[in-house]
Amino acid sequence: MERTFHMLLYRVFHAQKNYMRPHIGELGLGIGQPKLLSYLADRSPCRQKELADYFEIDPAAVSRMMESLEKGGFVERQADVCKRRADLVSLTDRGREANRQWRIRGRQMEEQMLKGFSQQEREQFSEYLSRAYHNLKEEGTRCGS
Repeated sequence: MERTFHMLLYRVFHAQKNYMRPHIGELGLGIGQPKLLSYLADRSPCRQKELADYFEIDPAAVSRMMESLEKGGFVERQADVCKRRADLVSLTDRGREANRQWRIRGRQMEEQMLKGFSQQEREQFSEYLSRAYHNLKEEGTRCGS
């Protein structure tokens, strides 16, 4: 099989998901929810639209995930006094603890993934991934996505 960047990225993405998937259930979270907790840990309270924009996902999907997270006691909503219909979302103590545990697991996964990489190679890899992301975003913007 041809080893293209496209296929290598696909395989790494799925290997990462498979490595992290068991930990999602341990924390009582669903697929896609840990990233929302991580964002909220650094930037809450915020609006759901901000989450959707940052992660480039459908606002309705964020709304469904927020409802589930709220039912699970991970987040709470409060009315935004500046906007009558917009709710601000923030983490609860349970959400902060789940995020803390998720970040520990994420660091373990990164160490496993980057085993044998020098510090310089890690920094370069991070830079390459960032540049690749920005190149694709630039192209998507240019093409009207």
